[in-house]
Amino acid sequence: INNNFLNDCSKSGLPAHSFPWVPTVLAGVLITTIVVDVIGNLLVIVSVFRNRKLRKAGNAFVVSLAFADLVVAIYPYPLVLTAIFHNGWIAGYIHCQISGFLMGLSVIGSIFNITGIAINRYCYICHNLKYDKLFSSSNTMCYVMLVWTLTIIAIVPNWFVESLQYDPRVYSCTFAQSVSSLYTITVVVVHFILPMSIVTYCYLRIWILVIQVRRRVKPDSRPKIKPHDLRNFLTMFVVFVLFAVCWAPLNLIGLVVALDSRLSRAIPEWLFTASYFMAYFNSCLNAVIYGVLNHNFRKEYKRIVLIIFNFMFAGFFFRPTPKITTANSCMSALLM
Repeated sequence: INNNFLNDCSKSGLPAHSFPWVPTVLAGVLITTIVVDVIGNLLVIVSVFRNRKLRKAGNAFVVSLAFADLVVAIYPYPLVLTAIFHNGWIAGYIHCQISGFLMGLSVIGSIFNITGIAINRYCYICHNLKYDKLFSSSNTMCYVMLVWTLTIIAIVPNWFVESLQYDPRVYSCTFAQSVSSLYTITVVVVHFILPMSIVTYCYLRIWILVIQVRRRVKPDSRPKIKPHDLRNFLTMFVVFVLFAVCWAPLNLIGLVVALDSRLSRAIPEWLFTASYFMAYFNSCLNAVIYGVLNHNFRKEYKRIVLIIFNFMFAGFFFRPTPKITTANSCMSALLM
C-alpha cells in the first residue's frame, strides 16, 4: 500500500500547476505561516501563564486555540512544504493519514474553541450575574476538555470514510470533498455553519447590548460594559471575522461540489488552491491580532522578547572584564 501510494502521489504531483512560480509562492506563504505561527502562539501560551491579568477563564479557550494553531505548524505544514519542494508526497501513507488527521483536528478544534470564546464573552457581558458560577476554574477546564472531546469525535469518522487523501493541487493530505456528497454536506454544516451560527448569535447579542448602553436606551440601568471588556470583546470578534473570511471560501467550494459534482469542473484550480492556503494562513493570525489589539498581550510579548534577547545576547555584548591581580601586573611589567 505504501509503495503504491508513493507512486500515485509522485505521478499526481507533476501537473499540479501550470505556472512554475506557483509552488514558490505557496512555499513562501507556508514558511511565513509556520514561523509566525510557532513564535506567535508560543508567545500567547507563555503570556497567559506568566501574566496574572491574562489568567482569566475566557483565556483558557485562547490558550486552547493557540494549541490548535500550533499543532499544524509543527507537523503537517512542514510535510506539505516538503511535498511542494519535491512536487509530490514523499513521506508515505502513514504520515499522510496522521497529517490529514492533525489538520482536521486543528481546524475543528479552532472552530469549537472560537465558539467557546463567543459563548464565554456572551455570558460575561450579557449575563454577568451568572458568569462566575458558569465559568468557575473547574467548569472552564471541563468546557475546554469538552471542546477537544467533541473535536476528536468529529474527526474520527474521516478514517472510516477514508476521506483523508493526498491532493496534488494543494500538496496536502486532507479531506477529500469528492468521497461522499452526503458526508461532505454534513461536515460543512456541523463543523462550520452550525458553530459559526452560534458565534454570530452570541456576538450579535453583545453588539445589541453595546449599542443600548452607548445610546442609553435604559437610562436607569448602569452601564454594564467597561472599556477594557469592550476591547477584549472586539479582539475576539476580529479573531472570529478573520477565521470566517479565511475558511468560508473552502467550505463554500466543498458545499457547492457536494450539491452538484458537475460544478467541480467550473471551479478554477487557482481558486481552490488559494482557498486552501488562505485557510492555512489563518493559523498564524490570532497571535498577531492579540498583540495589535490587546494591551496586556502586547505588553507581555515585549517582556518575553526582552527576556529572551537578554538571555541570548547579554553574554555576547556584555562580557565581564578580567580582574587585574598584583601577580598579573608584575608579570606584565617583566614582559615589557
